[in-house]
Amino acid sequence: MYHYQSCKNHKGTITQQPFTNSFSTDTYTHSSSNIPSRAIKTNQDLLPSTPIGQLFYNDFWGTPLTHSGSHKSYRPLCVLTFRLNYALGGFDPWGYHFFNVILHAGVSALFTSLASAIFCHSPLPTLVAGLLFAAHPIHTEAVAGVVGRADVGACLFFLLALLSYMKYCKYRDKKLYLYICLVMSAASMLTKEHGVTVLVLCAVYDLFVVHRLHPKDFLDVLNQKRYGALREGLLHIILTSIALILTRFHLMGSKTPDFAPADNPASDNPSMLTRTLTFLYLPAFNFWLLLCPRWLSFDWSMEAIPLLSNPWDPRNILSACFYGSCLHFLVYIFRSLSSQRSSALSGSHGSCDCSSSCCTWNHRLQLGRQYIRSTYNSGKQYSCVYNNNNSSLANGHNRGTNGVANGHSSVQCRSDSSTDCYCFSALHNHTDAVIMATSLLVLPFVPATNLFFYVGFVVAERVLYIPSMGFCLLIALGLDQLYKKQDKIMIKRIVLGVLCALLIAMSVHTVRRNRDWWNEENLYRSGIPINPPKAYGNLANILSAQGKKAEAEWAYKKALTYRSNMADVHYNLGILQQEQSRYEEALISYKLAIQFRPRLAMAHLNLGLVLGILGRKEEAAVVYRHCAELDSSGLKDPKMHETTKISALFNLGRLHADGGLYKQAIQVYQEAVQKMPDHYQPQSLYNMMGEAFFKLKQYDEAEHWYQQALRAKADHIPAHLTYAKLLSKLGRERESEQWFLKAKVIAPNDSSVYQHYGQFLSENERHVEAAEVYLRAAELAPDEYEIVFNAANALRQAGRNEDAEHYYQIAVKLRPQEVTSHINLGAMLHVNGKLQEAEGAYLEALKLRPDDPITKNNLQKLRSLLVPRQTHGRR
Repeated sequence: MYHYQSCKNHKGTITQQPFTNSFSTDTYTHSSSNIPSRAIKTNQDLLPSTPIGQLFYNDFWGTPLTHSGSHKSYRPLCVLTFRLNYALGGFDPWGYHFFNVILHAGVSALFTSLASAIFCHSPLPTLVAGLLFAAHPIHTEAVAGVVGRADVGACLFFLLALLSYMKYCKYRDKKLYLYICLVMSAASMLTKEHGVTVLVLCAVYDLFVVHRLHPKDFLDVLNQKRYGALREGLLHIILTSIALILTRFHLMGSKTPDFAPADNPASDNPSMLTRTLTFLYLPAFNFWLLLCPRWLSFDWSMEAIPLLSNPWDPRNILSACFYGSCLHFLVYIFRSLSSQRSSALSGSHGSCDCSSSCCTWNHRLQLGRQYIRSTYNSGKQYSCVYNNNNSSLANGHNRGTNGVANGHSSVQCRSDSSTDCYCFSALHNHTDAVIMATSLLVLPFVPATNLFFYVGFVVAERVLYIPSMGFCLLIALGLDQLYKKQDKIMIKRIVLGVLCALLIAMSVHTVRRNRDWWNEENLYRSGIPINPPKAYGNLANILSAQGKKAEAEWAYKKALTYRSNMADVHYNLGILQQEQSRYEEALISYKLAIQFRPRLAMAHLNLGLVLGILGRKEEAAVVYRHCAELDSSGLKDPKMHETTKISALFNLGRLHADGGLYKQAIQVYQEAVQKMPDHYQPQSLYNMMGEAFFKLKQYDEAEHWYQQALRAKADHIPAHLTYAKLLSKLGRERESEQWFLKAKVIAPNDSSVYQHYGQFLSENERHVEAAEVYLRAAELAPDEYEIVFNAANALRQAGRNEDAEHYYQIAVKLRPQEVTSHINLGAMLHVNGKLQEAEGAYLEALKLRPDDPITKNNLQKLRSLLVPRQTHGRR
């Protein structure tokens, strides 16, 4: 009914199908971060300017591992792939997702090869395991979410390491396979930490599958010659494991990471009973997600899974069932190993028979210095006939003369010396498959169990990517046994029908889940039933960015009804209110954010900005100074924190400069220059320093800092404009104009460039050119009063009175309370002979400023013209 080669040929295509619709996703989101794409868009390690070697000293987010606030997630190879993506396509999401899907297809193909080896090339369980792994919805976060690449990449190296070690066990004389295994294990760990567990799995494979050791025989491994090959493999595994773990621990500063209580609430709970019951429940819940992935979420932190605080919680039943099943598997494996051991010890007379379902199995048995190839044919019975006992053919040693006779239906192994006979096929029976599947399910998940150290999450679907391989093997094994035990063809067809329905249902669910990952709004909406405070808070950010301010505000407040102490949500709500000029409300939101997270530097900074807008300058200065002195130790994003501290000094300096205190401003700017970190972009700071020196008429110093700003960022437009103005002030008009023209080339659609260039031309009495430049500025910014008003002035100076009148009319509409606009409009109407309208403009100006002498004088002149006209009209 099935043909393995067909499965093998098509598995690369099949494995890609459920995730191909993830190409269109535009999310980089990672659930443990409140800042989307922190691992990518704001990670300096992706930039060509960062030395590649630095990747091996920073965590996944670009923070030095030794920093107290580092997440300690050490995944330099994964970051290296992000860097490659960035080099090829910048931040275009398509390339990142394409890479993930290709990786998943490769992993699925390798896993199918592993399943084939475990099931001795039996097509049904191999096909079931491969398809189930390829289509399982639990993999959506790892494949569709870009940062899940760490799990997929670690799994790729994990499988390469395991398959290499299996080859080494088959060909002990070829040490290259062993070294490949060790290198791939290191690569797996450097892609994601739990990849190092593959070394433990290799040891399990060698001990219990290849050598079929019972735990009681472990001491024999140390001193018996026949276990020399096993000792060699285990020694390399142990030494490599120690070296990798110690190196990892050293790089992270010999300290474990600290996590916020919301990331893993049970770890912060004072009750031992609550911690124990919850941590016992979480592995069972993870297994349930594998078994029934109906409810999936981008984030399981906070109270997404309520703590288990008493033994009567009904969820403890799931824990009991899960650990009962685990115990059953362990007892089964232990009894099987005991049975094999008993058979080996008692087998001094007679023969042993064992059956194999392998299609073809070629294995080398090392007998002293000779190699004898044994070939097992599908569906045959193999018997080993011996004369005595005490030496084991299975372990590759003999103490006399051995012969191997191969017939069409049997293999006979004869020894003149004593021999314990094992039918040597590394994966020839049901027990071996159970051992490998169970180990593959359990061992990679152990680091996430909080058994040895607390982790920074409650449940993370991506962490199940590697353990799910063991789950798929167990399901495939059980279904294969169920299928083979049925005698009736109809029952077999029903089993296959149910299998097909299951695979189709899981594939459909995976495709639907991929749609949740198409964009962040879908993703966060899908998480509302599981984790409403986190989902609403993140959804509000997206809605706010889309301009849906009312919906965003509702979502922020909804999130706070579930969890009122979320500092990030209060801060983001404050930003929304500040953008709407609701400054008093914004103040309250920022103060609440600071209350719940006193070292949230951005909240301090924005609080100072709002106070400055409200004219509370002294309070703003105090807030800025406090922000600049906040401690960064233990914070998860120290780079952002340090950047914000320098921004606080920058704004404090501007506050002094706006008040005419240029010397104090320079002192603050200089402090910022001394304290700014390497990743800070200093061009604006340098430019403001130049502005302060310019105001003090220290032009040499001003020129120095303008040039520094341009060196820091050659396309920094404000520095172009301020430097050009300085050169004009110094009488270097030709140089000045060159900088204005450079600014036009760099930013052809920046209205400020044309505004300042127009001013330069006006000052040099080039009014016709100035008028054209100002018109371009007004086209780019038709709602900017200063630009429109200056355009009208330039047009008037160029003699284009009708155009000037038009732009004065616009200026009046933009700022109806601005007296100057009405005065100039009245004058322009006066010049254009529209005396009645001019009178109305002057009268409007007098309403706003009754004692203005210019307006009174113009109005008097106007009326002196109106009287003769009125008299002439009466005649």
